[in-house]
Amino acid sequence: MTPPLGRRLAAEAVGTGLLVAVVVGSGIQATELSHDAGVQLLANCLATVFGLGVLIALFGPVSGAHFNPAVTLAAWFTGRRDADGLAGRDAAAYVCAQVAGAVGGAVLAHAMFAEPLASLSTHDRSAPHLLLGEVVATAGLVLLVLGLARTGRPTLAPVAVASYIGAAYWFTSSTSFANPAVTVGRAFTDTFAGVAPASVAPFIAAQLAGTVLGLGAVVAVYGRPVRAAEEIAVPHGERAPEAAPS
Repeated sequence: MTPPLGRRLAAEAVGTGLLVAVVVGSGIQATELSHDAGVQLLANCLATVFGLGVLIALFGPVSGAHFNPAVTLAAWFTGRRDADGLAGRDAAAYVCAQVAGAVGGAVLAHAMFAEPLASLSTHDRSAPHLLLGEVVATAGLVLLVLGLARTGRPTLAPVAVASYIGAAYWFTSSTSFANPAVTVGRAFTDTFAGVAPASVAPFIAAQLAGTVLGLGAVVAVYGRPVRAAEEIAVPHGERAPEAAPS
């Protein structure tokens, strides 16, 4: 059975918070240990990959481990005509929990490294090529998570999603934020992982465009769904059935 909404929101808030703490904290640690930008990015990437995989495995059975408004909106959109899909009000609550958790995660990372609890980033990321990178990164992520659900393989999400994000760190110009909530959280850290507040809105717009593109790619590759589940990452104790061919 689907856990109560309160427990799912707690899982989304805590999971997103810990994800941002991993991203920001590992960035701070990397810059303290090395002055080489490539080594810093590699350390940040590896910590994010391992942390994200663990968090999806841990919280997936409770909330689906979205940790990402783009994934939540994609889940709501594909399941809006399904009685078992994510309700609109629940999706809105998920997004609020994710954003709050992301900001809390940045504050937590700062506290662990004796940094000011909140410091707005000065790292400008508004260049067009970076926004294109976010479109590509988010579209690929949406295609991946919905594709796993549509083919009845959501249990692969901890490895598959973490692996994709790790790869996208390196093949996208933006280092693959691919997550509006994480983008907001990273605006509150003037460290390696930060993004300037002025860049947040363009980044989120690019991520939403990538979400739409990813949804289109899902239809192009898999056809229209027979059933869409709320549990994008890991279902609540059930294996999603394979979609019938279109």
